[in-house]
Amino acid sequence: MTTLGKLLVLVCVALVLVPAGSGANVPLPKRITQALAVPDVSARTEGVIVVDLQSGKTVYERNPTKPLAPASNEKLAVTFAALKELGPAFEFRTEVLGEGWQEGTVWHGSIVLKGFGDPVLESSDLARLAGQLASAGIERVTGHLIADESWFDKLRTAPGWKTSFYMEECPPLSALVTDADVVGTQLAVSPAISSAAKFRRALRAMGVTTGGITLGTARTGATPLAVVDSEPLSTILTEMDHDSDNYVAELLLKDLGAEVGGAGTTNAGAAVVERALAAAGIPLAGVHIVDGSGLSLDDRLTAGAVGSLLLQSWRDPDMRAVLWNALPLAGVSGTLQNRLLTGPAHAYVRAKTGTTDQASALSGYAGDRFAFSILQNGAPISFYWARLAQDRVATALSRVATEN
Repeated sequence: MTTLGKLLVLVCVALVLVPAGSGANVPLPKRITQALAVPDVSARTEGVIVVDLQSGKTVYERNPTKPLAPASNEKLAVTFAALKELGPAFEFRTEVLGEGWQEGTVWHGSIVLKGFGDPVLESSDLARLAGQLASAGIERVTGHLIADESWFDKLRTAPGWKTSFYMEECPPLSALVTDADVVGTQLAVSPAISSAAKFRRALRAMGVTTGGITLGTARTGATPLAVVDSEPLSTILTEMDHDSDNYVAELLLKDLGAEVGGAGTTNAGAAVVERALAAAGIPLAGVHIVDGSGLSLDDRLTAGAVGSLLLQSWRDPDMRAVLWNALPLAGVSGTLQNRLLTGPAHAYVRAKTGTTDQASALSGYAGDRFAFSILQNGAPISFYWARLAQDRVATALSRVATEN
């Protein structure tokens, strides 16, 4: 490219980066429209809404009812439903059950490591379980160590995923997973067996020996021998939304199905999410919840639904506190750590990002003044221009919020 050509490109980019009419005398709707005007992102395939948090009135909208692929903004719906259905203090349990009887230091029979979908179970938790068995005086188990993942179905992925998403974007799904399924530097194909192997090592460290490892289901009436609980749900949601953790989101969706939806399946969990949204008065026209992470090609949300979700969350003090902490802070934390590093949105906007090859999204709060949602689709989507538009909208909202 010639020097003149490079100069023209720089000038064009500069014109896009600094939209005309961004001064204080320009009405907010016009500022937002100007902020959204970027190359390679069509207004026909994006949905935008901005809501005043004090009045609840919509101050800007573009295609608010258009069904769009939400990418990881799907996690906002899961977060909302989990808080509504389970509560911020909810804890996931993992149990050790005995099939047999204890005689002295010997357990005659098998023991079962049963998972209940704890998405943050770690090896240290297995060590605590092993310590409880050792404290009960058990030194030898004559039977097998059974890995029980029956709280969920056996499907390792969710509907609508690309084949490449398995392992690359999310580990295999199971009700019994430890350390996010990481073993050394790899992911285990059988999470429950891997968890049982880690548990057996923890038992041996405590001086407890067992027979071989096998998959199975605990018998009805098995004897409770040990139990550990997870961190509170509020903490788990913060970890999930800050890092946009697909694996945690998918397990939480199945947890919702298992706890309140009648089955530990993705479909049952998705039905719970839609039910929770409907019960809160969030418009579901065009909404289709298929998985928990937003990886599914079949997921659909509308900007209007997300905006309503954010407004309803804001009006509930308990939900507001959890979601406020869970959302990344612009230029500071999580998936927004390297965006909005300067300007009025820096350390002011809290929002959930979303990125796939077909969708880019940013939804959250501009301080305590505005809730906003921007869902943009393409085939493929231009990440650079989509994010630029999102950041410019966030900046415009923050400037109005902090100046007035």
